Amino acid sequence: LTPKTVAAARRVTDRFFGGLETAKVTFENTPYAFLSSLTIANVGLTEKEAIEKYGVDDVKVYRSYPKQGHLYHSLSNRDSDAPQSFIKMVCSGLNEQVVGLHIVGLGAEEALQGFALAMKMGATKSDFDSCLAIEPSLAGEVVQMGIWGSSPQHSGAKVFPQV
Repeated sequence: LTPKTVAAARRVTDRFFGGLETAKVTFENTPYAFLSSLTIANVGLTEKEAIEKYGVDDVKVYRSYPKQGHLYHSLSNRDSDAPQSFIKMVCSGLNEQVVGLHIVGLGAEEALQGFALAMKMGATKSDFDSCLAIEPSLAGEVVQMGIWGSSPQHSGAKVFPQV
């Protein structure tokens, strides 16, 4: 709630004192996180909401169940120490624009923040595929979902990244 209040206050200040009469805040694609032993973080539409909005034929969902990718657990000799994670990416249209991203795992809230910005800028699955992963990390797992190169090579970016 506090980030929404701060964002709204900034836009009001921009309007009243900054000369930006049309400044307003948008809450579309606002990232959320529920902090628990394994953080739950999401931004955008759920799979169900995407199907209701775009139709079942225009929605593609990628899922991944990686072992937690944190360095702390990769140094351990016991696989049981590494908590499971879950990632779901919801895409729409032929260009597979990312319209929802849902992550469960340690550090999910940190990983999601940057991806929320990418989604606000119209990122596609191809844009995610074109990123090099930071290993070992949960964010790295997000950009390695699905079979690499299987998404249409279309970018939502104004300048297409070199793939």
